[in-house]
Amino acid sequence: MTDKAFLTHLRNVLAGIEAEGLTKRERQITSAQAAYVTVGGRRLLNLCANNYLGLADDPRLITAARAAMDSHGYGMASVRFICGTQELHRALEARIAAYLGMEDSILFAACFDANGGLFEPLLTDQDAIISDSLNHASIIDGVRLCKARRYRFANNDMGDLEVQLLTAIKDGARFILIATDGVFSMDGSFANLPAIAALAEKYGALTMVDDCHATGFIGPQGRGTPALAGVKVDILTGTLGKALGGALGGYIAGPQPVIDLLRQRARPYLFSNALPPAVVGAALAAFDIVEGADDLRAKLEHNAAYWRDGLQSLGFRLLPGEHPIVPVMLGEAPMAQALAKALEARGVMVSAFFYPVVPHGGARIRTQMSAALTTDDLDFALEAFASAAKEVRAIR
Repeated sequence: MTDKAFLTHLRNVLAGIEAEGLTKRERQITSAQAAYVTVGGRRLLNLCANNYLGLADDPRLITAARAAMDSHGYGMASVRFICGTQELHRALEARIAAYLGMEDSILFAACFDANGGLFEPLLTDQDAIISDSLNHASIIDGVRLCKARRYRFANNDMGDLEVQLLTAIKDGARFILIATDGVFSMDGSFANLPAIAALAEKYGALTMVDDCHATGFIGPQGRGTPALAGVKVDILTGTLGKALGGALGGYIAGPQPVIDLLRQRARPYLFSNALPPAVVGAALAAFDIVEGADDLRAKLEHNAAYWRDGLQSLGFRLLPGEHPIVPVMLGEAPMAQALAKALEARGVMVSAFFYPVVPHGGARIRTQMSAALTTDDLDFALEAFASAAKEVRAIR
């Protein structure tokens, strides 16, 4: 029987979270993920999904998923090395590697698993990892699981990165890996990959980039932040769960020996079921679509610029940038939640972000653009933001 004192403790923790206005609540969507979704019988404009190219309900992906399920079944009922690998899995891994200009890639259930399983097999206590301070939680957790010595540099601060590189070298590190997000998801800002690559070259370090918020829609043919920056990195991680159809699945792409060792030692890979055939089949179709989707990328870029200009004209405080992630800065969690609630009442679905996802005092509504949105949709949302902000006094 569960200890009553323990459950009482948990209830007190939850009550404290609620009292601070930090409780996260989930909305039940009764429609497909799209520019508009149905929640509680209401049709809401969706400004908080990672559906950057609008492919989450694309008929071509649904058809590809159905065909893969018809030919290859519903699920694998096994991990990859026992009896869970189909030719579809290897076809997708080869497709990802070719798209990203890497030798090979390896699939995971999610990019959180990919980042969680990346570092420990490759590095030991003789080595060092230097991580950006704003890196995603999955990188932080993956680094924690690794015995390599840990160093951290201030977000996008190349002077601090160089200091940490010199410190790791002085401390006798055998191999040094610089780890960074390609796009920092809470801010919508880009890593300074040209400078990072130059410092890595100068000091003989390796580079790893998590490109979850870039693959498919940033850079030439959507090949991501290294392609945008014109640099080559050693290891790329990413997701199938955002611009590439929005289902699930992650990957690591890199040199053949890296991928081969991960197949032998990466625990989330070894002990998780293989991705379902429907997801793999749809992902193969998604890569074919995004490679030629310059029209969708242009629409997304237009929407992001139009939306940013509109919010600024209303007087909202934004973080600077050009990414489709456009954070509206509000300061405290109760204000962010109040504005989100007022917007939902006006037919616009957004999500408030607050501690511990962002620092105390950094609460925001992270709006995200999609190629599926029209200018009329954005005008409707801007009117809602103006009215809701007046109601909750979000703009002074």
